[in-house]
Amino acid sequence: MTEMTVIQASWRDYLEMTKPRVVLLMLLCAAVGMFLATPGMVPIDVIVFGLTGVTLVAGSAAVVNHIADSHIDARMARTESRPAAMGRVSNFQGLVFSALTGIAGLLILWFFVNPLTAWLNLASWIGYGLIYTLYLKRATPQNIVIGGLFGAAPPLFGWTAVTNSIDAGGLLLVLIIFAWTPPHFWALALERKDEYAEVGIPMLPVTHGEKFTRLHILLYTVVLVISSVLPFLIGMSGLLYLAGALGLGAGFIYWAIVLVQARNPKAPMETFRYSIVYLGVLFLFLLADHYVFVPEEALQFIEWQSISA
Repeated sequence: MTEMTVIQASWRDYLEMTKPRVVLLMLLCAAVGMFLATPGMVPIDVIVFGLTGVTLVAGSAAVVNHIADSHIDARMARTESRPAAMGRVSNFQGLVFSALTGIAGLLILWFFVNPLTAWLNLASWIGYGLIYTLYLKRATPQNIVIGGLFGAAPPLFGWTAVTNSIDAGGLLLVLIIFAWTPPHFWALALERKDEYAEVGIPMLPVTHGEKFTRLHILLYTVVLVISSVLPFLIGMSGLLYLAGALGLGAGFIYWAIVLVQARNPKAPMETFRYSIVYLGVLFLFLLADHYVFVPEEALQFIEWQSISA
């Protein structure tokens, strides 16, 4: 008689299901949103409780994504070893974990930050965990564009955690990440085109071809660079940020052009990796500009938003 081997999940499996690398980038953007919302220092309790709540809610939504895509992940080389795909974490265990972390995060935000930030996180959880994961991802090649709005919200979470209001500055930060999302994910989709086609996910390279996708990565990158300059143009940031945004943007456009030329087989993954560095460093430039070289226009911009809120 053959004995069945029971695979026990470890804490690392649960941690992996929260997509910690993605969440860390989200936290950076949320933290920058906090600091840009005020000319002074953000209260330590807002930082601690705000980032903790955002972490738990974002991780909860990521767990739902792992569970919903487990049968797809098991058929793709990039994701076949994920805990849910391998069966180390059952659907029931994953859902319980998602519920506990998500509810805990929302309660922390509601009681220790403010209800507005909690509501926005709940809306983002529904958008990514349910609307994007269960419907958009499989329904349209524009899944990344539409669903990108849910993933672009972290800086707004940070902003509202401090101000308890939705202001132009926070929305502008959302716009930057919204414009960044398509070229970021489509670069990866070019690399994984055959795998997406095999599992029936209508990513843009699958439905419209690689040439079309490469061109749209370039177009969205141009939109991204224009969006990234807006904080300077409206007086929200100064010359330090402008120099960083233009330099990083030039690098992104370079890789987008390399993609369009289609001569470098490593270009999709190089572009994907650069896009991650781009976003993180861009937001660090925002932060450095805000505290190291704070222009008078930025102080006036923050004061104006405080008065109009």
